Amino acid sequence: MNSPSNWAIEKSIPSDLDVAHELIEQTILAMSDLDWPGGDMFHVQMAMEEALVNAIEHGNKRCESKLVSVAISVSGQEITIEIKDQGGGFDHRNVADPTEEERIDQPRGRGVLLIRELMSQSRYNDLGNELVMIKKRSVAE
Repeated sequence: MNSPSNWAIEKSIPSDLDVAHELIEQTILAMSDLDWPGGDMFHVQMAMEEALVNAIEHGNKRCESKLVSVAISVSGQEITIEIKDQGGGFDHRNVADPTEEERIDQPRGRGVLLIRELMSQSRYNDLGNELVMIKKRSVAE
């Protein structure tokens, strides 16, 4: 399915951050090959990092027997990333706002907010163990 006008990959990876980082690097390279703006690539890299870390650490609890399913499709105008872990999920509808004063110094809770801000769209399944992120190419200035 790969051609000069698009790139796609679908695979299950172990709950291993090194493998996740390799997948992020492949994705950013594919975006670069399709001449995506640097700012968009940075946003996708950050969002993928947050989502994969959440899936591996919080979803699968770094359990070696659990996998993270990933499907990525990159075109010249849009990237879609689907990430699903084998964990029990979480209530994504009631994530506390990490920017509130009483939570500002807490290390958790920023990933969901970052993903929402960095990507054009993001949505979780009802259980909260699957995330679909879409980034539309920025308009050139």
